[in-house]
Amino acid sequence: MSRMTKKEKSWVLFDWANSAYSIIITTAVFPLYFKAAAKEAGLAAATSTAYWGYANSFATLLISICAPVLGSIADFKGFKKRFFTFFFALGIIFTLLLALVPSDQWLILLICYMVTVIGFGGTNIFYDAFLVDVTTEERMNQVSSKGYAMGYIGSTIPFIIGIALIILAQQEILPLSVSVASQISFAITALWWGLFTIPMLRNVNQVYYKERVPNPIVNGFKQFFSTFSKIKLYRPLFLFLLAYFFYIDGVNTIITMSTTYGADLGIDSQSLLIILFATQVVAAPFAVLYGKLADKFNAKTMLLVGIFVYIVICTYAYFLKTTLDFWILAMLVASSQGGIQALSRSYFAKLVPKEHANEFFGFYSIFYKFAAILGPSLMGFTAYVTGNTNSGVFSLVVLFIIGGLVLLRVPETTNIAKSNSISQ
Repeated sequence: MSRMTKKEKSWVLFDWANSAYSIIITTAVFPLYFKAAAKEAGLAAATSTAYWGYANSFATLLISICAPVLGSIADFKGFKKRFFTFFFALGIIFTLLLALVPSDQWLILLICYMVTVIGFGGTNIFYDAFLVDVTTEERMNQVSSKGYAMGYIGSTIPFIIGIALIILAQQEILPLSVSVASQISFAITALWWGLFTIPMLRNVNQVYYKERVPNPIVNGFKQFFSTFSKIKLYRPLFLFLLAYFFYIDGVNTIITMSTTYGADLGIDSQSLLIILFATQVVAAPFAVLYGKLADKFNAKTMLLVGIFVYIVICTYAYFLKTTLDFWILAMLVASSQGGIQALSRSYFAKLVPKEHANEFFGFYSIFYKFAAILGPSLMGFTAYVTGNTNSGVFSLVVLFIIGGLVLLRVPETTNIAKSNSISQ
């Protein structure tokens, strides 16, 4: 961090800031809190799970559909920072409301959660697009990788505090109910997210933009449709997005299904939490390592290395039997998870025309969000047909092979804007 500019440090700190939301609100604490609140209100488990799924799907779909159009508008001078600030405020305010809404109001909690999903997703679109504004192309790999590394480390601190509060409340060591302890963890998440976003708000501004025109919203829509009409001009970019869709689907599936997979192997919940925590810690230095190696061998090569590691992971999973095997598998995931995500972001940032970065990162967001559909379905179907969870994980090899083959076809170019002029 000491060798980074003020803008780069401020940008990286946002990864540190918002990762607390990912682990506490999205993954670990709030889902259990919502399930308990819904059960207390008399909802059947299947019903509350259905509502949870609907809420996540609707909020994700809404922000994904709007992303490219919002990005087109944000490409005009002065809009990127405004949109980032708006979605950030939306996310942090409603995350704080999760701590204030009474636990028996499950529907209000669910609505507030949906707004946080929209705020979090919207903020990240413009945060990723700010990468072109805070650093040079030569430093994008390292800066993006350090962002992911800081995110892994930063997420563990509020997570440990929140889990400690809940466990101490459960054991009656603290004079708190589990519900109140959970609410405190939500407040900590909002404060953590807000505090470490201040440098981003103060020091990062839009450098690349299009000059404002009358009716920027109307022109934003026109630019969105214009991009599709000139899709052949962006062949390297959309080839990359196609490759990204497949291999990141495999990565995300392994992340989201890991707990279920471990449980199927008979690994107890406490061991799973320890393994997942260790994965977060180990992933941080490896994310930085991928960034350094990408500068030496180029990002595309390291993305292919990451894809190969995941092919090994899926193959190893087919023979997995013991807790030790699961530990080895988790560490293999940790070795490449952050690196492949970070380099995907920086590689894409180098491809996009900088004055249109927000629009194209909107497409990047769509491919990322919709890449959460195919993998879990493939894994689930294969496991169901074969009656073997290991076979389900092994089936994900197909996604990595397709992604790798398509990535090989992406032309070696640094920035599409250098080879294709884009009409405003």
